[in-house]
Amino acid sequence: MNKRRFYEYGMKALVLVFTGVIEAVALNQFLTPNNIFAGGFTGVSQLLSWVLHTSFGVSVSAGIFVLLFNIPIAIIGWLKIGPQFTVLSFINSFLTSFLIVVLPVTRLTTNPLLASLFGGLLVGAGTGLTFRYGFSTAGMDIVAMVVQKTTGKSIGTISMTINSVIVAIAGLNIGWTNAMYTIIGIYASSRIIDTLHTRHQRLTAFIVTTHADEVVAALHADLIRGITILNSQGAYTRQDSKTLMIVISRYELYEMEHIVKNTDSDAFINLVSTVDLSGNFWDEDAQQQIRKQTVVGSPK
Repeated sequence: MNKRRFYEYGMKALVLVFTGVIEAVALNQFLTPNNIFAGGFTGVSQLLSWVLHTSFGVSVSAGIFVLLFNIPIAIIGWLKIGPQFTVLSFINSFLTSFLIVVLPVTRLTTNPLLASLFGGLLVGAGTGLTFRYGFSTAGMDIVAMVVQKTTGKSIGTISMTINSVIVAIAGLNIGWTNAMYTIIGIYASSRIIDTLHTRHQRLTAFIVTTHADEVVAALHADLIRGITILNSQGAYTRQDSKTLMIVISRYELYEMEHIVKNTDSDAFINLVSTVDLSGNFWDEDAQQQIRKQTVVGSPK
């Protein structure tokens, strides 16, 4: 258990540093030098930095504004999401802000299309990886995470909606060409976020087994998911069996497969992507409440 926890914290620390670096590179080497803006409060920070520089001749790094914006956002995250998520997110934001200030602003490409695509991909990769490991890049990510936890909607889609305001401001003040490149970058970010952060994606597993009772008991011991039992029969062997249908999130896939194979090594598992759901599908918050009720109600 200690080794597992050490590995978990080690991976989070590695991801925290890595995402901070790639987001700073995305801003300083791709987006900012080409007047292309990222989404969320990072984009707002870029706009403020640009306004101060062009209107008043004052050079203030966007990293400073990123850090200032994230102080009140961190308080919201602490109250709505939890301390561990918020602390790690704020550390990541602080590291990213520091790197944005320290790293020089240079152009790796003068092609605005390449700059928007690669900048957007790097920003999306940083955001998606942090979400996957249980924290975020803070800022608008925490706002989107709160909405996602309460509505179940895609984080990338929510961010895309919020970022339309940034695009409009960029178009009115800098030019619609830059605004269109900004749209390309934000869209690339949202697609990468949804690819890496797959918690909201669902799978339906059909498990054919001759040890249905044992498999169901093992699954219920670890997963809080409903299971439908269907009678089935092998077409070739004519052997009676049971087919278990269970809908899970992608984050539960490894655990489900591990449980089934440990219980019945001959079980056949067929996975199908679930497009839509109607009815009760417990998210993480509901699962936590059920676990607490189970612990409270269990005999001592």
